[in-house]
Amino acid sequence: MSNRYLILADGSTYEGIGFGSEATTFGHIVFNTAMTGYQEIITNQIYHNQIIVFSAPTIGAGGINHDAYESIFPTAKGVIVRDVAEVSTNRLKRMNLDKFLTRHNIPGITGIDTRALIRHLRETGPQKASIVDFPDDHAFDQLNATVLTTRQVDAVATPRAYPNPGTGSTVVVIDFGLKHGILRQLSLRNADVTVLPYTVDTETVLSLDPDAVIFSTGPGDPRDLPNSVFELMRQLQERVPLLGIGLGHEIFGLANGASLVKLPFEHHGTNHPVKEVITNALLYVPQGAGYAVDPTSIDHAKLITTHIDIIDNSVQGLRHRDYPAFSVAFFPDSAPGPLEGTTVIDELFEMIETKDRF
Repeated sequence: MSNRYLILADGSTYEGIGFGSEATTFGHIVFNTAMTGYQEIITNQIYHNQIIVFSAPTIGAGGINHDAYESIFPTAKGVIVRDVAEVSTNRLKRMNLDKFLTRHNIPGITGIDTRALIRHLRETGPQKASIVDFPDDHAFDQLNATVLTTRQVDAVATPRAYPNPGTGSTVVVIDFGLKHGILRQLSLRNADVTVLPYTVDTETVLSLDPDAVIFSTGPGDPRDLPNSVFELMRQLQERVPLLGIGLGHEIFGLANGASLVKLPFEHHGTNHPVKEVITNALLYVPQGAGYAVDPTSIDHAKLITTHIDIIDNSVQGLRHRDYPAFSVAFFPDSAPGPLEGTTVIDELFEMIETKDRF
């Protein structure tokens, strides 16, 4: 292992020891407060083109195992950690984190004071960053000249349909870069799932006679997506029970006249406290978002706010007044994270059972 450097667009430099891939990389830097679930986080496609800073002091002790993938091929741009465990303590011991990152060409740096780095990011906000061998003027010039793509969904969403078979309710998932945890939750309910590309049209979706439709999680700013996505949402919410998750939640809000705001610092972690408005119940849920629905833009004749983040009062859930359609900004699949949010999936299946009433 050799010294490597994390450099930020604001001119900051952090020195550490490299592990994983030796590649030089550029990305948008975010920090994640989860204490467990590093494999699920790294393989979550919302982190496409992102450099992830872990607040947990040590990651890697659990190794890599077959049941903790959120995508087959991770597309994160880097991993920053205070300390990386050298040896897996997982009984499956198939691969350690260093080899996993090397295999997927993702560089990592250990030995950085991540507490100081995260405090800095909370003060300065989101920005570009790079992992390099030398923090010289050339490295900063390259970072400043780099333009990160806004077509992130295109890079991670499926280009063609595929099944996740079951014998129960028929559910169509529109893929914007979905987490496998969504499919696991649907499998637990024996759903017969078809995953479709986000470029699909309404007629194709309805031809599958779905009992429900899910707009999945995904990376980036939904306002960069084509108008056809929002029209698809508007048409389907009138016809079939519908759930938007993460990016799907933001699409649901935009399709129904709301606007988005950039969060001062992004929500990334597994223990965010969210209040269910109607019951005042407190849920601890995993989140991964850089944007939130602007509460002042919500048309209350159309939408009801169902969930609020306790920390910053951001909108975490919406429901349509006229149609069996709703959305949540958090991840209701507990991958990783508490199980409390999975009640959202149960709610969708309750809608399926009562859909003839709508």
